[in-house]
Amino acid sequence: MVQKILVGFILLFLAQPVVAQHSTARQWNEQILEAIRNDFARPTVHARNLFHSSVIMYDIWSVVSDDGDPFFLGDTIGSYISQFPGFDLELEEEEKEPFIDEAISYAIFELMSHRFQFSPGAIDIFGNIDSLMADLGYDPFIVTSNFPEDSSAAAFGRYVAEEIIVFGLQDGAQEINDYRNAYYRPSNAPLIVDSRGNGDMNDPNRWQPLAFDVFIDQSGNIRPGDIPDFLSPEWGNVVPFALSDEDLVIYTDSKNDDYWVYKDPGPPPYLTEDGMDQGSEDFRWGFSLVAVWSSMLDPTDGVLWDISPASIGNVPNLPENFEGYDEFYDLFEGGDPSLGWDQNPVTGQPYEPQMVPRADYARVLAEFWADGPDSETPPGHWFTILHEVMDHPMFERKWQGSGAELDELEYDVKAFFTLGGAMHDAAVSTWGIKGWYDYVRPVSVIRYMASKGQSTDTTMTNYDPHGLPIIPGYIETIMDGDELEGDNKENVGLIKMRAWRGPDFIDDPAVDVAGVGWILADGWWPYQRPTFVSPPFAGYTSGHSCYSRAAAEVLTLMTGDEFFPGGVGIFPMKQNDFLVFESGPSVDMELQWATYRDASDQTSLSRIWGGIHPPQDDIPGRIIGIDIGIDAFNKANSYFSQVNSSTFEQTLIEEAFQVFPNPISSTERLTIQQKEDEFEVIRVELYDWLARRVRSEKIRPGITSLDMRGLPPGSYLLHLIGKDLRQFEEVIVID
Repeated sequence: MVQKILVGFILLFLAQPVVAQHSTARQWNEQILEAIRNDFARPTVHARNLFHSSVIMYDIWSVVSDDGDPFFLGDTIGSYISQFPGFDLELEEEEKEPFIDEAISYAIFELMSHRFQFSPGAIDIFGNIDSLMADLGYDPFIVTSNFPEDSSAAAFGRYVAEEIIVFGLQDGAQEINDYRNAYYRPSNAPLIVDSRGNGDMNDPNRWQPLAFDVFIDQSGNIRPGDIPDFLSPEWGNVVPFALSDEDLVIYTDSKNDDYWVYKDPGPPPYLTEDGMDQGSEDFRWGFSLVAVWSSMLDPTDGVLWDISPASIGNVPNLPENFEGYDEFYDLFEGGDPSLGWDQNPVTGQPYEPQMVPRADYARVLAEFWADGPDSETPPGHWFTILHEVMDHPMFERKWQGSGAELDELEYDVKAFFTLGGAMHDAAVSTWGIKGWYDYVRPVSVIRYMASKGQSTDTTMTNYDPHGLPIIPGYIETIMDGDELEGDNKENVGLIKMRAWRGPDFIDDPAVDVAGVGWILADGWWPYQRPTFVSPPFAGYTSGHSCYSRAAAEVLTLMTGDEFFPGGVGIFPMKQNDFLVFESGPSVDMELQWATYRDASDQTSLSRIWGGIHPPQDDIPGRIIGIDIGIDAFNKANSYFSQVNSSTFEQTLIEEAFQVFPNPISSTERLTIQQKEDEFEVIRVELYDWLARRVRSEKIRPGITSLDMRGLPPGSYLLHLIGKDLRQFEEVIVID
């Protein structure tokens, strides 16, 4: 499917042509993404690959250009001391970029040759990188790394790569053992996915392996008779980027094994033995919502939605606790409390409505944001989006949207370093949480609860506190005369569900649509391929939600604009020429995002419609992603520049504006109401007490607020810049 994604972006990302030639850093980043598509599907491993490669690119650029501080070279990262003798070669200004290009090429070639040597697609990967080296005019067979005695670009690049490789062999990722788990063991025996039922599950709160006759992983690799292991349950032990000791909790299990958890959200709701407490109620509600949303995947049901930014996007505050979930997620209609946008801020025109079947929107979301097959995984997906953003003709390479434009190489290495750091931290945090809390996936627990019965009517013989809640029209008991009663009424008393009917109703995915109907609930399928069904790791918290929100925050801060270039990002798909799990969509349509956060929010919903995550996995992932994105941006930015707040014009903001509320909570938006009509604001910026810019947005007609979500408590400086260069500032307190 990724080929369709890339083709779609290239053909019509904002209906603009793609730049023909890119920086050397960009070309190598493209090679890494293509290698990921040809490797085993391991989101954690590839977030780390993208981060380490971006560190190589940035450090080479910063050392040779002498314009920024290196992150790795000559510093201590975790417990590893990077030995670096310094870079004493004096180069003329016009010699620096060619030297950087060559050093980056040899360094990334070396890293990829090491990291992807055992990939199932190694032949294609090495063929690709050999070809790129040849196209760039470099000899891949140069093996020298005798730096600094050999001061050539090739030797320097090899030296940097080898330092990163040695660091990676001791950073906690277990790379030296092919990333195998050191001590995690699942609590449950495998679920045989081709069989109904799961009533003998040992612990319904814990992750369960899945057993396949044939398993096709997220990158399309076929593994017959497989029971995939939990991927990276100990990944919290990996050395992060911007995550700090203040973010860390170390848990020790009964076997005295440690699980490092950064940004611990606390436990999800659990199903207790008697099932009578509020946590059990929340547990049942979350997983039953997944079941109900499965009923929305029939394109013939007649439900039409406007999926343009006029109706979808601009989501208000995220719920702070589970009590707000039922207002945030629409149980029976689907979706979230999107406010939509009044107009495109670039064109000044309203977004044009786009009415399509809700089921097409839901199915397209589920497949567009899926991990595979043939995917670059979520962190790579956001690098792909970044590439397309930077290719847009309206995009300016102004860091945080202000100042002079940077040259392409400088912008690329900074952008990759920043996004790479955020994606790596998202993996370290999320998979540390996944490993410790070890939370169950919908396919396991929905079948388990259905096997137990129903938990609503205590007077019925099929009552069980671990059963599914009865939701008339969606989850019901099979009674005499029901079409599902069976030839000998063997199904009477069992639970049925109105849901996507699953792979048994698809002979040819190119032409067949499973549709929605009443099925035996203990045989429920997520909207996935039967050879994949669910990712091989725990659900809580959602990696997609964390990766995507972290990336959205980074792109917003990095570009200085929450909106996509041109005010909208577009992904088109043709009727019956996009979906892979079954035929569809039933009409021509486009995914459209006004802002990066809108795209992220659609990612999160896609996992619910896809049957992969309940709401309790989603919201904590988004909240953690906000923190990670902002923290990663601030850390990366500290290597590039510092803002001197003493240069601000000391003019009280009250003279021209009313700003409220102040103090404000980190769950609100700051409203800025203008008093002077003649003062035209062009930018609003927010700085923390270290003078680091944490928010930066262009002011447009109708936009008079600043998103404060995810910022820690403390004092901040609000800075408004006018078109006439007047500036206003005020201290804002987040409590």
